[in-house]
Amino acid sequence: MLRNLDLDIEPGEILAIVGASGSGKTTLLRVLAGLEEADSGSISIDGDPVSGVGPGRAVIFQEPRLLPWLTVLDNVAFGLEMQGRTKLAARRYAESYLRLVGLGDFSAAYPAQLSGGMAQRVGIARALAVQPGILLLDEPFGALDAMTKITMQEELAGIWQREGVTMVLVTHDLEEAIYLADRVLVLSHQKGGAPRILENPLPRPRERAETGFVRLRERLMREFGLH
Repeated sequence: MLRNLDLDIEPGEILAIVGASGSGKTTLLRVLAGLEEADSGSISIDGDPVSGVGPGRAVIFQEPRLLPWLTVLDNVAFGLEMQGRTKLAARRYAESYLRLVGLGDFSAAYPAQLSGGMAQRVGIARALAVQPGILLLDEPFGALDAMTKITMQEELAGIWQREGVTMVLVTHDLEEAIYLADRVLVLSHQKGGAPRILENPLPRPRERAETGFVRLRERLMREFGLH
């Protein structure tokens, strides 16, 4: 259960949300996305209250949720067509985002022909193509193997640098939070426990083996009881 949360997210920021199971990480993300309604309090974007889903927010889930009967290109173009673009214009625009995530040569492939990491890249391209103001990510790399996960984290950091989109990332991986985020929101699993914010002072690009990175991870584990 989420309580006592008062938070401002800056444009172009990456905010990571961490906490024990049951602390409300995914619930908070779903409320931000407009997929669930808060029992009390309010959420606004640029002064406008959040009420239901909207084109200014895109969600990337742990599973890519691609449409299996569509090609990679058509999966990315789908949201653009729903916005009213012609099929030709949507496909041309989708191609540029497939190139952005390194899949320009796979536009004719179908989801079943992709690896887990490639499928997640398609999901990221589809989300970015609609040009959301905020990208919401719910443990997007949780199902990937360790090496693919690191590669995808690096890809996401590069995309953020090029696109400058605001990101809110739910993760149980402390290294992922430290590698990607400007700030880390730590949710308490204790009833009535107040959320806390940790600023990430590490310069980019970040190296996991650097002393500052290791110390920040240890601080999160020690101060907040995370593992």
